[in-house]
Amino acid sequence: MEPTPGIRPRPSLWRRLDGAARQSFPAATAAFGLIVVAGPLGLPGQAALGPAFALASVFFWSLYRPASMGPLVVFLLGLLGDILGQTPPGVLVLVLLLTHGVAVRWRRVLVRLGFLLVWFAFGALAAGVTVLFWLLCSALALRPMPLPATLLQFGLTVGLYPVLALLFIRAHRGVAAPERA
Repeated sequence: MEPTPGIRPRPSLWRRLDGAARQSFPAATAAFGLIVVAGPLGLPGQAALGPAFALASVFFWSLYRPASMGPLVVFLLGLLGDILGQTPPGVLVLVLLLTHGVAVRWRRVLVRLGFLLVWFAFGALAAGVTVLFWLLCSALALRPMPLPATLLQFGLTVGLYPVLALLFIRAHRGVAAPERA
C-alpha cells in the first residue's frame, strides 16, 4: 500500500538524530575550529587566527545555511571566542553579530553571485569589522592598539576565507547537506 501524498511516516530515532547532526554541523565546526586555533599551535600571528576563523565561518554559514547559524548560535560562538581569545569581553560577540546581520540582510543578492564577488563582499565586510574591532579594543584598552596586528588580522581574515569556503562548500554539499525526503 502506497502512502498518501503529503503524509509521511513518522521519522525514526536515527533519522531525527541525523537531522539534528546536519542542523548543528555549522555551529559545531565553528566551535571546534575556535577551540583548535586557541590551542598552543605555536603559529606566528595565532592570536588573529581565532577572530579570522570565526568571522569567515559566521559569514559563510549565515549566507548558505542561515537556519543553522541563527543569532543565538552566533552570540554563543562570539562568547566562546572571547573566552578563548585575547579580546576584551563582548567585542567578538558584537563583531560576529554584525557580520551575521549583514550576511543575512544581503543573502538574497550574495548567494546568486560567483565566488570572487562573494569573496570581495566578504573582504569589504571584513575591512569594516576590522576597523570596528580595532576601535573597540583601543577604546577598552584606553590606548591605540598596534596597527600592524590589525592589518595582519585583516589580511589573515580575507586570505583564510577561500580556504575555509572550499572546505565548507564540500561539507555543505555532503555531510551537512539538509536531508531531503
